[in-house]
Amino acid sequence: MERESCKGHISALVTILIWGTTFVSTKVLLKDFLPIEILFLRFVLGYAALFLISPHLLRTRNWKEEAAFAVAGLSGICMYYLLENIALTFTMASNVSVIISVAPFFTAIISNLLKKEEHIPLRFYLGFIVAIAGIIMININGSSLQLNPRGDILALAAAILWAIYSIISNHISSFGYNVIQSTRRMFFYGLLFMLPILLFSGISADLERFKDYGNILNLLYLGFGASALCFVTWNYSVSELGAVKTSTYIYLVPVITIIFSAVFLEEPVSLLMGLGTAMTLAGLAVSQKRKTNMENSRS
Repeated sequence: MERESCKGHISALVTILIWGTTFVSTKVLLKDFLPIEILFLRFVLGYAALFLISPHLLRTRNWKEEAAFAVAGLSGICMYYLLENIALTFTMASNVSVIISVAPFFTAIISNLLKKEEHIPLRFYLGFIVAIAGIIMININGSSLQLNPRGDILALAAAILWAIYSIISNHISSFGYNVIQSTRRMFFYGLLFMLPILLFSGISADLERFKDYGNILNLLYLGFGASALCFVTWNYSVSELGAVKTSTYIYLVPVITIIFSAVFLEEPVSLLMGLGTAMTLAGLAVSQKRKTNMENSRS
């Protein structure tokens, strides 16, 4: 059990490490592609990769299991990314980053409502407050967060959708199916729900975009790394650690972004950002310790 839990933590860290760097790839691709085009292409590539790895057909036992896969595809694959991308066109990236980081809080609340026997201790809320305060400090960095109701509400809706996805994927893990095949089925429904949006988004038929090696490499990174690999590792972590505990790793996304930007883009790191990073890590540690203590008390 200890070994499996360790694997779950490592898997979550690998996932967040990659997700925390994808903003660069997306930013480059937005010059030539619409947000929905990037979204659709990355998950088509991800689906293809997962099919090559495990081509066996997943046969669900009943319509309730199939419905769970459909809800996961709609919430975590299609609508979460779509709302997040649209939110970025209405409000500042810093706002979106902070609001999306609230997803673990919603995961805990919804999970508690669905499973009323699971009490959420005060330590979780303290860790959440410390982590969010750190994330706000990272994003302010000499400026200030400005409210933009339309974009901020969309980002909040995206955070709630990710919480729903995390809980549904945790439920799907109890079905006992292969994690790669389960993730591929979620991708299938996500792509299915994207199609109507894609068809009415004024997509371009310009194939010249695919002759750019930069575009190709970034699409491959998003498709194979951030989609195929990361959703498998994330779903594995959820199955090992639970939806609430795994979701707290989302706090690390701004931290990874700061480190990546400083090392590879030579962006300066201020004292405020360093303090915010330390607070975010402290908040994560408090949240994780809370869950560990609970597990120990049950054993």
